[in-house]
Amino acid sequence: MFIKNCWYVAAWDIEVPQEGMLARTLLNEPVLLYRDTQGQAVALENRCCHRSAPLHLGRKEGDCVRCMYHGLKFDPSGACVEIPGQDKIPPKTCIKSYPVVERHRLVWIWMGEPGKANPNDIVDYHWHDSPQWRMKPGYIHYQANYKLIVDNLLDFTHLAWVHPTTLGTESAAGLKPVIDRNTDGNGMLTISRWYINDEMPNLHKKVAKFEGKVDRWQIYQWSPPALLRMDAGSAPTGTGAPEGARVAEALQFRHTSIQTPETERTSHYWFCQARNFELDNAQMTEAIYQSVIEAFEEDRTMIEAQQKIIDQVPERVMIPIAADSGLNQARWLIDRMLKVEAGQDVP
Repeated sequence: MFIKNCWYVAAWDIEVPQEGMLARTLLNEPVLLYRDTQGQAVALENRCCHRSAPLHLGRKEGDCVRCMYHGLKFDPSGACVEIPGQDKIPPKTCIKSYPVVERHRLVWIWMGEPGKANPNDIVDYHWHDSPQWRMKPGYIHYQANYKLIVDNLLDFTHLAWVHPTTLGTESAAGLKPVIDRNTDGNGMLTISRWYINDEMPNLHKKVAKFEGKVDRWQIYQWSPPALLRMDAGSAPTGTGAPEGARVAEALQFRHTSIQTPETERTSHYWFCQARNFELDNAQMTEAIYQSVIEAFEEDRTMIEAQQKIIDQVPERVMIPIAADSGLNQARWLIDRMLKVEAGQDVP
């Protein structure tokens, strides 16, 4: 079961071409994405209402899409505007059209009740297109349920074991985060970890202009069902980072990790690692991107293997430990949204 009445990411802006169309399954629903003649993104049900032919095998005609099985043509609202050889179009000859908003280089889609779609509820990711930040957008397809990815992102202790040569240091296994849960609206978790007088992770060492011990931070803001924003960085020890100071040589990053369920066992994953230094260094942009890919592949190997075991023995419960505090609270917020949508009482 998926939450429907919320904004999900359907694509990066560059994934939806001006010419051609993009077929993507979201929340078990076949969705067609394309751009109209004004360049605006459109999202329709990727299924002709006549004989269920996929519309991505059709063609664009102006702002419309024509099914290439029997020629029915649909406009951006999902209404059928032409049936070859038939003058009258029955009122039920239509397909779903989904509310779409493009913001900060992301194409957001509302899969639930259209009347409840409020663009003001979209989470801010301004560093994607801000002139003060630089990043390269990324996408990964996972053979795993999206909640397993959320679990991984909110579990910091795994950094020491899954990422010993990329993101992790030995201190990651024992440092306890500070977790603040806000239950207003859909809710949000703020998870903070400070490593004082610690080693830099290898990803930071590759781009740092200084050496030695650092005070470094990881401050997550996670919103259900699967939207992560992170402020992370390293500064020379003793230069005031924990008090809010950011010296010129400090490394500052803004990280994005967003998941949208494809099916119960597969997920879409959009990410980027933005920085506010050496903005014109294209080689550094690519190096950071490749380093993140390397670390995320370490995660994917573990999570997809985890999904296979769960599928083999679904009746076996998972035993919680203290490190699960963040991910357990995230699961609680997701379950609360599901209950609200189902009309159940929520304390």
